[in-house]
Amino acid sequence: MTLRIGPTIVLTMAVLGAAAVFVAPAAFADKLRASPHEKVTATVGGKAVTIEYGRPFKKGRELFGALVPWDKVWRTGADEATTLVTETDLTIGDLAVPKGSYALFTVPGQKGWQLIINKNAKQWGAFSYDAKSDVGKTLMTVAATPAPVEQLTMALVPAGDKKVTLQISWDKTVASVAVTAK
Repeated sequence: MTLRIGPTIVLTMAVLGAAAVFVAPAAFADKLRASPHEKVTATVGGKAVTIEYGRPFKKGRELFGALVPWDKVWRTGADEATTLVTETDLTIGDLAVPKGSYALFTVPGQKGWQLIINKNAKQWGAFSYDAKSDVGKTLMTVAATPAPVEQLTMALVPAGDKKVTLQISWDKTVASVAVTAK
């Protein structure tokens, strides 16, 4: 007995095989990362504001002032730069941010933090950070968390129809800034 495979089956198998070659690496890439990635989205003034970032774990390490040096630009996450995508013009702290895609960086300091909005959304960490591409910097409010936070967590906490608060929490620190639709 001879098994005959028709051209439709051969074509289907070829398409599925090709799809597996291109889709599988992307699907498994996140599983290989030490820090999972997360998206947080909020509606601000009727439009979406989304932050995507890598979520490193503390793993018993000393963080601020050690792993994350004081007064140096930090990628604020793991892997690629943290990104902000906004469908509306915003005011972040005292900084005017037009709708678009941006990288978010912070400068943690013992006396306060700064949030940096950078026009180059597609970059790896802060290794190629260039201040010439900044939209600008704004101060953040810094406080102690009620309990230690093991994994870096960002949130867009509703504060009215046109306003949210961006919170960045890790270890014993939470840094926050107001985000308002124009």
